[in-house]
Amino acid sequence: MKMKTTLSQFMLRTGIYSGSNSRAMVPSLFAGLGAKRVLLLSDRGLEAAGIVEKVADIFSLTGHGSGPELVGQFLDIKQDAESRCINEAVRYAREIGADSLLAVGGGSVLDTVKGVKYALHKGLTDIKEAIPGGLLYEQFPKANYMPIPHIAIPTTAGTGSEVSPIAVIFNEEIQMKTNIINPFINADMAILDPDLTVGLPPVITAFTGFDALTHAIEALASPTATGLTDAYALHAIRLIEKNLPVAVADGSNLDARMDLLHASLMGITAFSFALNAIPVHNMAHAYGALFRIPHGLANAVFLPVVMEMVPDLYLPKATELAQALNVDVKGDTPQSALAKVIGKIKLLQYKVGLPSDFKQFNITEEALQLAIPAVMKDPAALSFPMPKELISAIGQKVVPLTVK
Repeated sequence: MKMKTTLSQFMLRTGIYSGSNSRAMVPSLFAGLGAKRVLLLSDRGLEAAGIVEKVADIFSLTGHGSGPELVGQFLDIKQDAESRCINEAVRYAREIGADSLLAVGGGSVLDTVKGVKYALHKGLTDIKEAIPGGLLYEQFPKANYMPIPHIAIPTTAGTGSEVSPIAVIFNEEIQMKTNIINPFINADMAILDPDLTVGLPPVITAFTGFDALTHAIEALASPTATGLTDAYALHAIRLIEKNLPVAVADGSNLDARMDLLHASLMGITAFSFALNAIPVHNMAHAYGALFRIPHGLANAVFLPVVMEMVPDLYLPKATELAQALNVDVKGDTPQSALAKVIGKIKLLQYKVGLPSDFKQFNITEEALQLAIPAVMKDPAALSFPMPKELISAIGQKVVPLTVK
């Protein structure tokens, strides 16, 4: 374990407004940020579900000239925050003279809008120019405030991307998830409105919840965790264990939805500031990019498998993790506590209807081999490189090779 006194950093820059119907505050918050011409960004699924309209309609209530105006909507955002979508949105934002950004959606939308803000701020036409090596890591004071008013409304309780200093952007040309890490890339304000998450289908509720759980567990196990990150990680785990089965069984339970939005935000906050060894995310990024597996689902399948295969990473905090997951480990050794924890995670996976492998993606033996170098060159491998044999062994556990 590292010394407690090594330099660490913790920064919550985003103002957080939570509660049923909190979206009604958006125009006045934008006015406070000095916004005049707002561009709303979302995706076609949320348009079809009526969520985009619910948010856009709020602007019609502010009289003309009395507040910020909604001047455009960009709804062609695809899964995984593709570079192409970011570049198109940047071009559109410039065309309509937008001076502020409203992100409404899950992780892909929230990350896309971070990319749009970054490109507008830096005067780029292609976001890929900013991340040639796959990772752009900018720290304060070199990284500066980006004066583009930016509000994010998450519609899933998963990535917590509304508050995180990380934007994961898919580079289609090299089939890789690239990262911009910058303390000013996140939204100025986050609106956590549980009403906007009630229509989320059970399976998406389940795997986005597992994304948040993975953030919290990887933060807790991180060699660079601190008391601050542990506080957020442990409470996120408690809230998810208690509320995820409830929200999956009854999507209209606003209390469970609200708790999960808070858990998602806390999970990513812990993850972002304890960022170090993240083998689950490392596997999920590579498989997600190669086989287009939704990120939360990839994390959900890999989480218990990686914990079994890399136990030493989780043993130091196994007892605390067990307590947060409501598992009785009185008198247990760390090893037996960890075994019970993994059992509990598998039970939760089963309870919320998630698969324990990637059978549905028909991954072949040859494709599985391609995943090994992809895992090794993912930016997440920098702090915790895994040997080929381990990557291969984890892969064999999640891909049932009956497919020939």
